[in-house]
Amino acid sequence: MKKQFLFLLLAVIFLSSCATATLSEFPGVGRVKQYDFYSYDIPPAFDGFRIGFASDFHYESRFKRSELNSAVRALKSMHADVLLLGGDYRSKKGGNLDTLFTALSRVYTPYGTFAVMGNHDYGYCYSEVVEAMQKNHVRLMEHKSYKLMKDGQHIIVSGVRNPFDLERNGDSPSQHFPADDFIILLTHTPDYAEDTDVSNANLVLAGHTHGGQVSLFKKYSPVKHSIYGNRFLTGWKENSKGTPIIITNGLGTSRVDVRLFTPSEVVLVVLHRVEKQKE
Repeated sequence: MKKQFLFLLLAVIFLSSCATATLSEFPGVGRVKQYDFYSYDIPPAFDGFRIGFASDFHYESRFKRSELNSAVRALKSMHADVLLLGGDYRSKKGGNLDTLFTALSRVYTPYGTFAVMGNHDYGYCYSEVVEAMQKNHVRLMEHKSYKLMKDGQHIIVSGVRNPFDLERNGDSPSQHFPADDFIILLTHTPDYAEDTDVSNANLVLAGHTHGGQVSLFKKYSPVKHSIYGNRFLTGWKENSKGTPIIITNGLGTSRVDVRLFTPSEVVLVVLHRVEKQKE
């Protein structure tokens, strides 16, 4: 019986290592995941615009200091035009947030860094995160929006304040602009895109789920971080009205430090304008 248990344990460890192994050149970061987003609504000046996205660091309780430099190198490798951060920078017991954001400040992008908060940030370390962001010139978007200008044209980045407090938040910040604006909505949890009218947003970016940490075929996970079960587990999804949502596995883990078929990741979204054919 002991031999069988030992064999089973070794098999699980082996499968775990195989399941999360990638060809990533960044130790501690499973992969750089790229999505190409095509739309008629992207202004011509933003054709090819590159958006870096990272979320769920849980520094340093799950995502270690030794892995931070790898994450910075991975983000630099994207050559992004703007960097977006999706929250959960630290857990209840975690590392120094100045260290985290000072490291992230080394990721230079022409349009800067924008961020929202996660549930752990609201619960355990809100003021510390705000202070670290301010020191390192990260723009916190608490139901705020910014126009990114290029050659006289613009796209809009909107950020959601605590997406778990819908009563306080009111409508989505993405709803405050004309329908023909191209809007990227940043929120910690993908549930927000289903719970709230985000119809003006062209694309929603979210984290929180960790890809389930243990996942089969990117559909099933025993761990539920969403009230919608596995519907918004990871990757490219849509809400019930067809709005695209890109959900990252994130960098850190939650509860237990285990991943199976859900490699940690940073995300690159490349915008591509599609020209309408003349009738």
